Amino acid sequence: MPTFATLILLATTTTAALMAGLFFAYSYSVNPGLHRLSDLAYLQTMQSINRAIQNPPFLLCFLGTAVLFPASAWLHYRAPVRLRFVLLIIAAVIYGLGVLGVTIAGNIPLNDSLSTIDLNAAAPAELATHRAAFEPDWNRWHTIRMGASILALLLAISACLTPYASREALNLDDSPSNNL
Repeated sequence: MPTFATLILLATTTTAALMAGLFFAYSYSVNPGLHRLSDLAYLQTMQSINRAIQNPPFLLCFLGTAVLFPASAWLHYRAPVRLRFVLLIIAAVIYGLGVLGVTIAGNIPLNDSLSTIDLNAAAPAELATHRAAFEPDWNRWHTIRMGASILALLLAISACLTPYASREALNLDDSPSNNL
């Protein structure tokens, strides 16, 4: 029967996979489709998507992954330090900074700015200006968080594949090890 720590690692890896999949699919299917739209249609669609994405399943996975990575690392900590713990700590930092941090510092401010624009009152030149100020920056931030989410997922998968009870521990100091 799986331990509590193993179940949390499975939940962590699952939510990380859902987020990486969402960001990957958005980058390679939604963004190219949006890029083909007129300025008005693009901005209206982004406003609509930004409202729709704020839903319980998304927030549970998005924020849940940020909580689960460090929780899973903590549950897998043992002295001497094991590779699984190190992989999960690195994944937690990458997800926290590269996904959550980038979203908060990059994508959300752009989304908030876009939400204040009355698109129906804007002239075509204004729409083009708003789009030019939004689309490249938003896509750049999104590409960073997509890459970070995929890297965090790969680290989580690696942690799953790393034997928990391995006789090999990481020797993080210069003293001789008697871990074997």
